[in-house]
Amino acid sequence: MSILIKLLGIVLFIPLHELAHGYTAYVLGDDTAKRAGRLTLNPLKHISIIGAVLLFYAGFGWAKPVPVNPRNFKNIKRDMAITAAAGPLMNFLLAVLLAFVFNKLRYILTVSTFNNYLLTFIYVGIQLNVGLGIFNLIPLPPLDGSKVLGGFLSDSAFARYTLNEEKGMIFLLIIFGLDYLFGINIFHYVIYPPIKLIMSILI
Repeated sequence: MSILIKLLGIVLFIPLHELAHGYTAYVLGDDTAKRAGRLTLNPLKHISIIGAVLLFYAGFGWAKPVPVNPRNFKNIKRDMAITAAAGPLMNFLLAVLLAFVFNKLRYILTVSTFNNYLLTFIYVGIQLNVGLGIFNLIPLPPLDGSKVLGGFLSDSAFARYTLNEEKGMIFLLIIFGLDYLFGINIFHYVIYPPIKLIMSILI
C-alpha cells in the first residue's frame, strides 16, 4: 500500500510542479511549453524516469524539464528566475494545503483502515512536496535553484553559470552514484534537515 501511495503522489505532484513552470513562462511571454504540449496534468508528459525513481526511494527528485526560450522574456534573468521558482513554490503551496487538511482530518476521523490509509497518503504527499521543493532549490545546474540564483547574478556571471547545466547534471549523477555504491548519503545531510524542520512546522 505504501508503494501505491508513493506512486499516486508522484503521478499527482510532478505534473503540478512542471505545469507551474510552463504556465508561469507562458504568462511572462514564452509559449514554448504550450506549443510542446507541456501545459497539461498528464504525468507521461512530465515524468523523468531517473528523477521519479529517486523521488520514490529517496523522497526527492526531479521531472523532465519544461522547455523554455528565454529570448521570449522581456527580462531574461528576472523572468527565468520567476519561472524556475514557480515549480518549488507550487510544491510548498501543495504541502501547506495538504498539511491543513491532514491536521483537520486526524482530529475528526474515526479509527479505521480506510482513514489510516487516507491520512498516510496525505502525510506522504506532504513529504514528497517538501522534498521536491527543497531539492529543486539547490543552486546547482540544471536544478531550479540555479536559475533562481541566476536572477541575482551579473549578466556575465549569469551567462557563464547557465553554460554549466550539462556539467551540473553529470555532477548530480556522480553524487547519486557515490551515494548508492558507498552509502555516503551526501544529499541526506543536505536535504533531510530542512525537510524535517518544515514537516515539524506543518504537522
